[in-house]
Amino acid sequence: MEAAQQRRLSVIASHLRPITVPPTAAHGSSSIVSPAQCNSSDSEKQRNSETDCVFCKIIRGDAPALKLYEDDTCLCILDTNPVSPGHCLIIPRCHFPSLVATPPSVVAVMCSKVPYISKAVMKATGSDSFNLLVNNGVAAGQVIFHTHIHIIPRRARDRLWASESLKRHPLKVDEEALHLVNDIRQELSFVEGFEDSNKDHGTTLIGS
Repeated sequence: MEAAQQRRLSVIASHLRPITVPPTAAHGSSSIVSPAQCNSSDSEKQRNSETDCVFCKIIRGDAPALKLYEDDTCLCILDTNPVSPGHCLIIPRCHFPSLVATPPSVVAVMCSKVPYISKAVMKATGSDSFNLLVNNGVAAGQVIFHTHIHIIPRRARDRLWASESLKRHPLKVDEEALHLVNDIRQELSFVEGFEDSNKDHGTTLIGS
């Protein structure tokens, strides 16, 4: 892999390594949800995943972290390899290996904290913008297989993402694009609990 590609991967998939901090440095309540309360599989593989997972260790109190926020469903910690000052992670207390494996109700709670945490982080860091990022799967740069959402404070001309300099091309609305739309809608029709309000109206082009 070329150096530029390695750098992009390391930036997008920032690693979390436990750091040694005094117990007084962690903020928030000390209540921890027991693994027994999580709707996770009882399989040996799942238990091993939770045992080895660095985020699960933090949640159990077996590894330190700088906590910004926590409740019964999730917690937010500073990333120990930040892309920018204030880079933090929102993590569910229960072990889910990816975003697509995470129940919508848990994702909803995590996302509901984003406006409040991001505002606090931007104010504390003097930033006026932020990226919200989820790496889902190896090809997307996921390194720790426990769902987490990145909040990354941004400043003008900080040049964090090489992709921001890439030229983008308008979507070509042709037969191939319409076929892709229909294929995705077809797949959505098999998703339990998902309702498409446009399912009886055919393919439409919606302007932004």
